[in-house]
Amino acid sequence: MNFPSNQYLKLQAVLLTGIICLYSCKEPIAEPKFTLEDAEWIDLTHPFDSSTLYWPNDQGGFEHPTDSEGLTELGYFYSSYSIRTPEHGGTHLDAPVHFSIKGQKLDEIPLSSLTGSAIVVDVSSKALQNPDYQILPSDLLEWEEKNGSISPEMIILFHTGYGNFYPNREKYFGSSKIGPDALDELHFPGLHPSTADFLISKKVKAVGLDTPSLDYGQSVDFKTHQILMNSNIPGFENVANLDKLPANELYVIALPMNIRGGSGGPLRIIATKMSANLNSQK
Repeated sequence: MNFPSNQYLKLQAVLLTGIICLYSCKEPIAEPKFTLEDAEWIDLTHPFDSSTLYWPNDQGGFEHPTDSEGLTELGYFYSSYSIRTPEHGGTHLDAPVHFSIKGQKLDEIPLSSLTGSAIVVDVSSKALQNPDYQILPSDLLEWEEKNGSISPEMIILFHTGYGNFYPNREKYFGSSKIGPDALDELHFPGLHPSTADFLISKKVKAVGLDTPSLDYGQSVDFKTHQILMNSNIPGFENVANLDKLPANELYVIALPMNIRGGSGGPLRIIATKMSANLNSQK
């Protein structure tokens, strides 16, 4: 169809106006952004006190003696205390050198390995039925079927349900004994060595769980520790409150005491949901 030139120009103007309105008059839909200022943090750390649990051969436990407490001669209040603790107890970090002669010492672990995106793999339905349960690669594959592929450079947290037993030593460790005689009686879940290999293939940067050890209680060679730490992957043990977290879209900050040359140390670990309020997403 042929239009007179003036009608053609008018039609062009109408179409151009419509296109401009389509792209500029409609406000773009803004995706929610994650900001630390809006974060709602969940503390994944058991407090350190007289009830803090340590491996049975660490019989000293946590000590917090008072050095000074009370009013000074000048009338103001002042308090100061000392702390004495083994590196590995309560919520703590295993540095790679813990099981690898060439592994990073605690103060050598880059902060990028201790902060970042995280997921929670819930195996509690299996672990609570079997205290000797070893978390398998199939558990991670089941998680991926529900939530999508695990991206590289993730922090992986495993929820076994055993965090609810802390600090009851008998329920948490499987034995109330302390000392070498307890070691044969330990029963709690952990990661199967094949799962350690699977996690390395996924290029994860840290691994944690709510039990006393990355290896299950009956392990004698701590093979899972060896595999992960030979790849400089640090471990978080005795993690708390994993039942309060969703499966994914998490951001974790896990900062240990900066002990020069340490094989591990007390850990303060926190998490938040990246996309929205934690309480509305669980």
